[in-house]
Amino acid sequence: MNNTSKTRALAECAVLIALGTILAQIKIYEMPNGGSITAASMVPFVLISLRHGPRWGMLSGFANSLLQMLLGGLWPTPAGTATAMALEVVLDYLVPFSVLGLAWFFAKPFGENRKMQGILFGTFCVCVLRFLAHFFSGIIVWGSITEDGIGAVIYSLTYNGSFMAVETVITIVVIGLLYKSAPKLFKAME
Repeated sequence: MNNTSKTRALAECAVLIALGTILAQIKIYEMPNGGSITAASMVPFVLISLRHGPRWGMLSGFANSLLQMLLGGLWPTPAGTATAMALEVVLDYLVPFSVLGLAWFFAKPFGENRKMQGILFGTFCVCVLRFLAHFFSGIIVWGSITEDGIGAVIYSLTYNGSFMAVETVITIVVIGLLYKSAPKLFKAME
């Protein structure tokens, strides 16, 4: 990638990070202890990955995680310890938003002949990875807030699964519609 291509990729990533940040602020539903259903806020980061590869995608997702924390998404943990707070930062922000940048990795094996299937599969996989990060956070960091004898695993599965399932469907549908209407958006940069 030459300097012009790098500059173009950087500019595209900056615009898409801004778009993802704005979309994340449009909450369709907000969960009581963090997490929300947004207006397709994961789409820009999946698109970055599919256009520019996992390095650009993960760096953009990482930048997004920092913005999400700065914009008030960081919640105090029930344990209130520095370790719990560090685990929350890693498992609820850094990892789940950064892994969105791996969509290219899962889509690439499908090749050009089955590009649509690859894009949708890659999108699904990164949504599952994001869910898993939140799921483990729910067990490790937030498990102590379970009520009525519900175990931490069941609590985390239902809590995080409830918003991530809807976020996943929204993201897959929007990515699919974008591909159908503007397939050139998904052309990897030379």
